[in-house]
Amino acid sequence: PAGSARWFLGGRLNVSVNCLDQHIEKSPERVALIWERDEPGTAVHVTYRELLDMTCRLANTLKKYGIQKGDRVAIYMSVSPLSVAAMLACARIGAVHTVVFAGFSADSLAGRIVDSGCKAVITYNQGVRGGRNIELKATVDEAVKNCPSIKHVFVAQRTDNKVQMGDRDIPLDEEMTKADSVCTPESMDSEDVLFMLYTSGSTGKPKGIVHTQAGYLLYAALTHKYVFDYQQGDVFGCVADIGWITGHSYVVYGPLCNGATSVLFESTPVYPDPGRYWEVVQRLKINQFYAAPTAIRLLLNYGEEWVKKYDRSSLKVLGSVGEPINKEAWQWFYQVVGEGRCALVDTWWQTETGGICIAPRPSEERAEIIPAMAMRPFFGIVPVLMDENGEVIEGNDVSGALCIAQPWPGMARTIHGDHQRFIDAYFKAYPGYYFTGDGAYRSHKGYYQITGRMDDIINISGHRLGTAEIEDAMADHPEVPETAVVGYPHKIKGEGAFAFIVLKEQTAHADHIKEELKTIVASKIAKYAVPDHILVVKRLPKTRSGKIMRRLLRKVVTEQSSNMGDLTTLDDPSVVKEILDAYQKYKEKSSS
Repeated sequence: PAGSARWFLGGRLNVSVNCLDQHIEKSPERVALIWERDEPGTAVHVTYRELLDMTCRLANTLKKYGIQKGDRVAIYMSVSPLSVAAMLACARIGAVHTVVFAGFSADSLAGRIVDSGCKAVITYNQGVRGGRNIELKATVDEAVKNCPSIKHVFVAQRTDNKVQMGDRDIPLDEEMTKADSVCTPESMDSEDVLFMLYTSGSTGKPKGIVHTQAGYLLYAALTHKYVFDYQQGDVFGCVADIGWITGHSYVVYGPLCNGATSVLFESTPVYPDPGRYWEVVQRLKINQFYAAPTAIRLLLNYGEEWVKKYDRSSLKVLGSVGEPINKEAWQWFYQVVGEGRCALVDTWWQTETGGICIAPRPSEERAEIIPAMAMRPFFGIVPVLMDENGEVIEGNDVSGALCIAQPWPGMARTIHGDHQRFIDAYFKAYPGYYFTGDGAYRSHKGYYQITGRMDDIINISGHRLGTAEIEDAMADHPEVPETAVVGYPHKIKGEGAFAFIVLKEQTAHADHIKEELKTIVASKIAKYAVPDHILVVKRLPKTRSGKIMRRLLRKVVTEQSSNMGDLTTLDDPSVVKEILDAYQKYKEKSSS
């Protein structure tokens, strides 16, 4: 639609102009961001005019220190107006941002900086979450020791605590006060890179998903407007972190392109108590509330009184994102939180799709919404289900591999530095189609329900994680020659990681080694990646060619051992009983 994106001549644009300048001409004092800080009741309102000022000063500071169009900049910050300004400042000068979730370890951060070749990092002295300080600058210091491409680290103050400042460190707040508040936007081609965001793949190495300017922004803005029925003046509350694609598309780019008021949530759902989300809804009068099923499942356990304590009458639309939502959580979200009067949109999409692809809305007015189903493809999205032979499955009441049959504006363009991997991961399995990696069911009415991943990727509390990544981290332990990790259903997290390990010697120190493995995974990846269970086995089930059969391990932990399927390719079928016995013993020990 006209007016939804501002173009320069010849199909050129600047995303920051679409997100800031175009609204300032009409209403400079409109609130762009409401920063719900970790400390309850200390919300900060930032107008479009103030956000443009902050963005331009930050952009000019980056330019002063040699950041140019096409350079990559890592952002390792907690959710705040400054982190949003950092993203927009990169966009304004044509630099490419790669936001790294501030819960990732120094190793994870360094890996992403090296792979993308970042010239600078923007961070805070510390982060604040759930009443605790998080050492962001110290983590960056640890990471950049191994990153020769980093010339500068820009450090802003989130707390009053002093941190170590070295030669390449630049106090960002001081520099911004000195900087000019006007920065001419760079003229960008519609296919120039806007940002990269790393996500887990089925190999151990995260992949840098590349999104470009015009198609991405258009898709984020349209899906934000139509899936959530966003009206001018609404307060849009997406509680995702900016380190994930949800934060990029539905905290920053979609809402700001639409001139919306977007909530930035810095805290956790249970700080200072499990009523936090609903207290915020009441105080900020939030109209659309978009959250992850894992948070809903967590809060459901605390009971309804925490919800009912607060006035939720401002809510019009509820949304769920990051993993399939189970029926119980859906019903609780719909009935208890939304009082049965808000549309609940269970949205299916991926880092790679840029924005929502399948959701119950938009649709005809009052069209039915079926619990725990994504249901309807968005404009221009053509889903198909494929069978094992790569043939399209026609008709309804069928299941298959979910593919998309034609391109859409928000789709990723490549994997940074590895276009072949991009082709292999998404276009090779079903030539002519984009393969999502998910399985789906099409109901007798033609609605889509996502049934889960078809590869070795698990979803822990909405965090997508390749099991290979956990295995690679654990393989660093000298006593552990072999590991295999599988997902299993977890009541709160959706899925948890269950690790099978083989030890060099059958030692008495097994428990000690398990603790060391947990520490390794936390420091190599992040705390959420640590397996809930680690089981020592004599050997792993393998095919004759030496490939680990994770399918069998999944059957063991989901207790479907009576139905192991085809075992003919197993090198030695007796391994199955061996592992089952070890699992039974482990279970008995755990329950005692």
